[in-house]
Amino acid sequence: MYTARSAPRAVHDICIACRASRCNGLKQSGTRRRFGSQQPQRSGADAQKLWHRSFGVLLAAGAGLALLYASRPIGLRELHAEAPSAPIEMTIEKTKKRIGLSKEQNRDSISSQHLQVKRSWENPGVYAWGSNSGRVAAPDSDETFVKSPRRIPYFDGTLLRDIKLDRNFGVAITENGDLLQWGADFSGESRQPIRTLTGKNLKQVQISRDRIITLSSSGKVYTLPVSQIDQLSGPKPQESSWIPFLSATSPISYRTILTPEKVASIASGLDHVLLLTSSGRLFTAASSSTEFPSKGQLGIPGLTWTHRPEGAYDQPHEITTLRGFNIRHIAAGDYHSLAVDGEGRVFTFGDNSLGQLGFDPNSESPYIDAPSLVPINRLYAGTSQALRVTSIAAGGVNSFFTVDATRVAAPGEDPSGIRGIGRVTSDTWACGQGTWGGLGNGRWTHVQGAPTKVKALSSLFEYDEPTSTVIPIRLAHLSVGSTHASATMNNVTHVGVHSGSSENDTNWGADVLWWGGNEYYQLGTGKRNNVAQPLYIRPLDVMEKKGKEKGEDHRFQITPRGRVKVNGRWVEMEQRVECGRFVSAVYSRVCT
Repeated sequence: MYTARSAPRAVHDICIACRASRCNGLKQSGTRRRFGSQQPQRSGADAQKLWHRSFGVLLAAGAGLALLYASRPIGLRELHAEAPSAPIEMTIEKTKKRIGLSKEQNRDSISSQHLQVKRSWENPGVYAWGSNSGRVAAPDSDETFVKSPRRIPYFDGTLLRDIKLDRNFGVAITENGDLLQWGADFSGESRQPIRTLTGKNLKQVQISRDRIITLSSSGKVYTLPVSQIDQLSGPKPQESSWIPFLSATSPISYRTILTPEKVASIASGLDHVLLLTSSGRLFTAASSSTEFPSKGQLGIPGLTWTHRPEGAYDQPHEITTLRGFNIRHIAAGDYHSLAVDGEGRVFTFGDNSLGQLGFDPNSESPYIDAPSLVPINRLYAGTSQALRVTSIAAGGVNSFFTVDATRVAAPGEDPSGIRGIGRVTSDTWACGQGTWGGLGNGRWTHVQGAPTKVKALSSLFEYDEPTSTVIPIRLAHLSVGSTHASATMNNVTHVGVHSGSSENDTNWGADVLWWGGNEYYQLGTGKRNNVAQPLYIRPLDVMEKKGKEKGEDHRFQITPRGRVKVNGRWVEMEQRVECGRFVSAVYSRVCT
């Protein structure tokens, strides 16, 4: 007699296997346990594998049911259940110690994260990908696109202080503070980076439409044209010499932006630059040779090309309305500016045609030419939380804010009876244009005035075993390009493995997520589809092992700051992400 056991049991077994496979895929390395309402989406390849696996499960289940009903005799009415079978035997996975391997070889074999950290120390350098129309991502290649992360050979074994990328030119500051340039807009003949501005001990670099703005360790600001021809043909200043009372003419043309105080940080858009002094005063200036800022991004009401004071076109102007606010952080998009003061309040000014200032745009008045306070408190109305903006970032027509929200007692509440009092939640908010997914909120919004929460980067916590506490996961660094962005998480990292550590003790770095426009392959996924929600990408140079354990997940993690030996000497270094105009890079940064 036939029974009703075969097909349902087969479906049940398949479903158990499917759930086990999904659980294995969620395994994380190290001792971190992450909690959050929303996880970053998988890359395209991972999603496709998961779809095929699910489709296979459904197909097998359907085939089993079809076989059962096709084999039933006509007229069969009575079904009998068999006695329950013996319980499924479960085994605990053993430690993946590979016989015959040393401790270090075993660590490499069980953790791709450990191998990534190790290789970043052994062979520092620059990876770049995206548009290569200006020979920036691959200076020695005529390819139009670099579809996945690729090393730039010139930088092998090299540490940098900073790097910025446009689709047609690239700039970097060497470990000793000299400026490097490459790309078609710099020179149509050069196929590798060339030193230009030297001897200034530079520490930071920004780029505008056609000029480079640099900041020296002494707090001086220098600007020079991108084009090598303009550098060689333009006016060259006199420079002091190591010989007393003797000066010499600079080999290239450059200008100096003079401020009454030492400059601590700079940020540039296409036509303007922000200059933050060591005392918290904020100055702005024109940064392009072809266009004067005209969309309010200088923060000076009424300041235009026809209504500017006498003197150099790129002279600095103090934003007097922010005097006394002790500005701590600055950021700039193409035509807009952001500033955060010591109290954690954010001010914005400039172009607001797409809502990038955090306000709903007004078609009759698309620009705001004076610093305006963004009402962050409205985002948390009725939540009894103390708010503080901790960081800002901008690029293209988008802006981002990170906010620490601390639970406090509301009026009339007894703090002793409130659970979670003092608990800090870190959130990330975005505004501007999301047509290419650049807001990271999972939507393709054309105009976003009121800040929208980036859920994949918000309200995240992890358990820190050394302190036995649950801590918020903040952003360590946020880099915003013209249409895409990348966030480096400030999650718990571990880079303290040494010769006396256990064979299963491994290093791991910080998680990095990417989203936004991908027309030029700038997200590093190897595909061209835009992405509206943050996702992980594959490791930069750690190839997926053949026959790896099922469910083991490989993703790119960035190496945090640490003291390591590079080229025979000890240095403080880290990896850093830079998103530019349709180009991305990961470089080894020396910490000065």
